[in-house]
Amino acid sequence: MSPAPVSRIALYYRFAPLADPEAVRLWQRTLAASLGLTGRIIVSPQGINGTVGGPVDAVKQYVKGTREHPALKDLEVKWSDGSAADFPRLSVKVRPELVAFGVPERITVDEHGVVGTGERLTPERLEALVAERAGTENPVRFLDGRNTVEAQIGRFDGAVVPAAHTTRDLLAAVDSGSLDHLRDAPLVTYCTGGVRCEVLSALLKDRGFREVYQLDGGIVRYGEAFGDAGLWRGELAVFDRRIALRFSEDAETIGRCVTCEAPTSALRNCSDPACTTLEVRCAACAAADPDRRC
Repeated sequence: MSPAPVSRIALYYRFAPLADPEAVRLWQRTLAASLGLTGRIIVSPQGINGTVGGPVDAVKQYVKGTREHPALKDLEVKWSDGSAADFPRLSVKVRPELVAFGVPERITVDEHGVVGTGERLTPERLEALVAERAGTENPVRFLDGRNTVEAQIGRFDGAVVPAAHTTRDLLAAVDSGSLDHLRDAPLVTYCTGGVRCEVLSALLKDRGFREVYQLDGGIVRYGEAFGDAGLWRGELAVFDRRIALRFSEDAETIGRCVTCEAPTSALRNCSDPACTTLEVRCAACAAADPDRRC
């Protein structure tokens, strides 16, 4: 009996002007479906953002095919363990924005990406910057660019976590002035794979934040470089059937069940079929109250 083919998940994004997003959507659906891949792909006039899974050879063919588009030839891909089974289906959609901040008119994209973003930091450069500024009057601060539930099970040491359930809530936090106390700090934005922070860092700079950075490749790339031996604490929330990822066996469990406060990284929907908001909830409490509504 031959062994099962090795499978992988590819995560990627590329900000680049796309003149005909609908044509790109049709091409992407045909390409991914022909290779038996599943996942989620967003196409917009600003570029492309996707997560796809399947046999590793098929995913590599997909990446190679996608890079044949002139605007996507520099597409960078992050690889993760997983397969097509981690996604319910293949979804390819056109959206007005690559990240749904709700202000496409405030973001400019050219062939190099988002105009006016924060400076990109590799994981190694991030560690060095934190060490350089430690003990000074202006140490590095972290700003979580995800939602509050994701941050409950994993985040960087001392990170500021805005009260945000959606990406538009992040914009509201920037525009309201609630983050203005960080204006003069060396501020590092971070998110899962980096795409949200391309936009978030540009919005912060536009508001007058003076020293803004973004973690290049996001938490995923940082975990590849340092695992749980660096500044990251806990587990990484992902929005497929894996739910959460541990970078190593040394990962801390920093999440707390909303009902009993027991340590857990389990993210669950409530019993309402219309519910789209996850909550941190341990297995025992989920079993004791299966009809819980958020």
